[in-house]
Amino acid sequence: MPMQLEIVTAERVVLSEEVDALYAPTKAGRVGILPRHSALLTILDVGEMDIVKGNERTPYAIAGGFMEVLNNRVTILADSVERADEIDETRAERARAAAEEALRNRESNIDLAQAEGELRRAMNRLRISQIKNIRRS
Repeated sequence: MPMQLEIVTAERVVLSEEVDALYAPTKAGRVGILPRHSALLTILDVGEMDIVKGNERTPYAIAGGFMEVLNNRVTILADSVERADEIDETRAERARAAAEEALRNRESNIDLAQAEGELRRAMNRLRISQIKNIRRS
């Protein structure tokens, strides 16, 4: 018996379908959600989110948000989320380079925190985009 998963960002509905499992990064650590999971409301972190449907695992790069699990339904309100094969590696590499430059040229602690967050998101996107390349080999 699968569970219903809906992933939404401010720009679009990323996914709305039945899945067998979900693994997501939270502020408290990585969690696995299976059908009939107990109720849960948690804050998502930057990292890899994996969706399992049948024998297929699909990796996504997620950059924070919220996840609610209730009545065999998972709702994710994400700051941003991209499937591995949607990630533009050139753009992600440019974002990484810009964040590293901002870290070198920071003028305040606020600049530091923002640049570190941007670097973390860019590095995550690059790492997740590599998963699709490994699978093609």
